[in-house]
Amino acid sequence: MIRTVLLAVLALAVIGTGYWGYREHQEKNAILIHAENNYQRAFHDLAYQIDLLHDKLGATLAMNSHASLSPALAEVWKIASEAHSDVGQLPLSLLPFNKTQEFLSRIGEFSYRTAVRDLEKEPLTKEEYHTLQALYQNAGKIRQELRNVQHLVLENNLRWMDVELALATSDQKGDNIIIDGFRAVEKNVDTFSSSSEFGPSFIGLANEEKGFVRAKGGPISKAEARRIARDFLGLKGTEDIKVTESGKGADDRFYSLTIHDPKTKGDIYMDITKNGGYPIWVLNSRPIGKPNIGLHEAANRGLAFLKRHRFTGFELYDSTQYDNVAVLTFVKSENGVRIYPEAVQMKVALDNGRVVGFTARDYLSSSIPRPLPKPKLTVDAAKKKLNPHLKVMEQRQAVIMNDLQKPVLCYEFLGTMGDDTYQLFINASTGLEEKVEKLESVEPAYG
Repeated sequence: MIRTVLLAVLALAVIGTGYWGYREHQEKNAILIHAENNYQRAFHDLAYQIDLLHDKLGATLAMNSHASLSPALAEVWKIASEAHSDVGQLPLSLLPFNKTQEFLSRIGEFSYRTAVRDLEKEPLTKEEYHTLQALYQNAGKIRQELRNVQHLVLENNLRWMDVELALATSDQKGDNIIIDGFRAVEKNVDTFSSSSEFGPSFIGLANEEKGFVRAKGGPISKAEARRIARDFLGLKGTEDIKVTESGKGADDRFYSLTIHDPKTKGDIYMDITKNGGYPIWVLNSRPIGKPNIGLHEAANRGLAFLKRHRFTGFELYDSTQYDNVAVLTFVKSENGVRIYPEAVQMKVALDNGRVVGFTARDYLSSSIPRPLPKPKLTVDAAKKKLNPHLKVMEQRQAVIMNDLQKPVLCYEFLGTMGDDTYQLFINASTGLEEKVEKLESVEPAYG
């Protein structure tokens, strides 16, 4: 009888373990499929946007009416910005692709600057028209290269997750069709960039990718990366930590860590800059239990966490609760001036108040010059630029990125008009209305 009971218990244990393993496998597959789908969508969107970009640039060359040219160039700017965003969503951080991103930024900036000026009074110069022709021709070459890659991806049923793995490995011998295709795109753009076809209109217009410029300090070793991870995540030291270094082509070297906890069977993924040892991002996919703390307490813990780990001078900008997790955004603040491009996002589990998600990429990549500029307008002069029906609730100085992706000092106003709440930014030097956003509700940071 006892033997029968033991066999039954053992059988149940085996079935339970098998079911748990099956669920774990299914969840990991779901995450991989989700990531793969996102990569595929971003790539096909990029190919589509480059198609549109080439066609729209061609249309501008045929236009004679200044009234038609301005909105057409504004559309070019919009398409180039969307294509740049699609590139940023691909797993190409280990592959040098900065020339293509710079090319898209330059197209956007050139078209925007041209579109917003009065073309009746200041029509396109010969140099600008030649630049437009060169952009059209090069966009056509990029389109063809991307079409080749797209054809091969579909024909061979290639996966972007394999691209990420190929880029992360130190083995450079293996060929990868997608990587080779993007290298061809990059080489083509580099040839164009190094020629004189950009013309004088492009001098100083590039929105260069600066990399992790705020990651100060000398290079760290893999052992130091493990130590930083343990300290940052509050690990007990029994975890298995695998460390790989970014590919040789990456401008900003970093370590990628996979941390396995044998007790919880959970995995944590993390990147750390090689220079200075700053955490770039963290993802902990552990199950979150029932909330034991509120959103306010989570925000306080998040701010204290930043201070403990060399992220000082931040203040809470936004806090939202999703299920059992607090999603927090902190921004740098200096002498009462919020610097929005220097942001850190964090996820705090409400069951135990521990950080389960983190990204400091925006902050580490920010190159906002110091000291910050002084406003030329007074706050009262800036208020006169607002809609007179707006009731101002809060005001402060802030640095934002304008439509040309340049940092500008603004007066930030939070106000209401009727039942709606708005966030407005007035340029502190020119009085230009840089940005207006309608908010769903009063921003938590002001509460």
